Amino acid sequence: MISSKPSFCLLDGATTNPGDLDWGPLEECVDLTVYERTPADHVVERAAGCSGIITNKVLLTKSVLGQLPDCKAIFLLSTGTNAVDLSECANRQIPVCNIPEYSTTSVAELVIAYLLDWAKGVPVHAAAVRKGHWASCEDFTFSLTPQRELSGCTLGLVGFGAIAQAVARIAGSLGMKVLASTPHPEGKPDLGQTFLPLEEVLASSDIVSLHCPLTDSTEKMINADTLAQMKEGSVLINTGRGSLVDENALSEALSAGRLDSAYLDVLSQEPPEKDHPLTRQQRAIITPHIAWATRAARQRLINQLTDNIRAWLSGQPRNVVNGI
Repeated sequence: MISSKPSFCLLDGATTNPGDLDWGPLEECVDLTVYERTPADHVVERAAGCSGIITNKVLLTKSVLGQLPDCKAIFLLSTGTNAVDLSECANRQIPVCNIPEYSTTSVAELVIAYLLDWAKGVPVHAAAVRKGHWASCEDFTFSLTPQRELSGCTLGLVGFGAIAQAVARIAGSLGMKVLASTPHPEGKPDLGQTFLPLEEVLASSDIVSLHCPLTDSTEKMINADTLAQMKEGSVLINTGRGSLVDENALSEALSAGRLDSAYLDVLSQEPPEKDHPLTRQQRAIITPHIAWATRAARQRLINQLTDNIRAWLSGQPRNVVNGI
């Protein structure tokens, strides 16, 4: 029996749903084929004939899109849009729909986890106790890292969208002073932050956290020059995009002791090569792009993807990022 539903393919479903969630609501409205992962040389073969293509990280370049004449819409399983050639889609009148703000809470909480790790070093001390360090101490206590209070520290936010605002709310409740740099401060909510130019945020903050999109103007915005503007002994956090940072320059700054540490959930290449300058850097604490990946956030991702597709099917596409 031939399905009356439009044919859709999902090119990389494994990270969003490794088996603990359900594609059922999506399958109710489209004829869906889910691929856990799709190598670059299989994209055209798998997407051929599909009206809709769903992708997270699998690239849909101009060359690939040129070989998919049946494609009528592209749906991103992400907020970021750099996996798709938006200009080519606009030229071909193909709407590209993303999913904003599904992971706001999850990402903000990882930033706070990084702050608390820097302040308290819980895993380091717990591991030392397991190894018998405490049992062999002469005193009732020991510390392997400086024990810090976040209250009174200054947190600098680069960008002030939904995630940065969520971080600001929590940081403020911890007694932190919050600075922020954004090209458009007008209309932003007052969460106790002070807006300053980027160079002043970098120079005044104990911790700098990146929350801006990756664009031509923000690529490698954290580089040798801007790292030199940061307070000596400060901390860099990046849960945005890896390419916001010149990773070689950051590694050099960490090795020289200019920065105390860097907490990174993203790198410019994911997964990184074995000789990546930061993965063996003692002052770099790197997690494997997990900020977005709570079950709650992934469920919201699927729910909003389904809503985006239903809206497109009804002739009223939403969350369109390429002006169609």
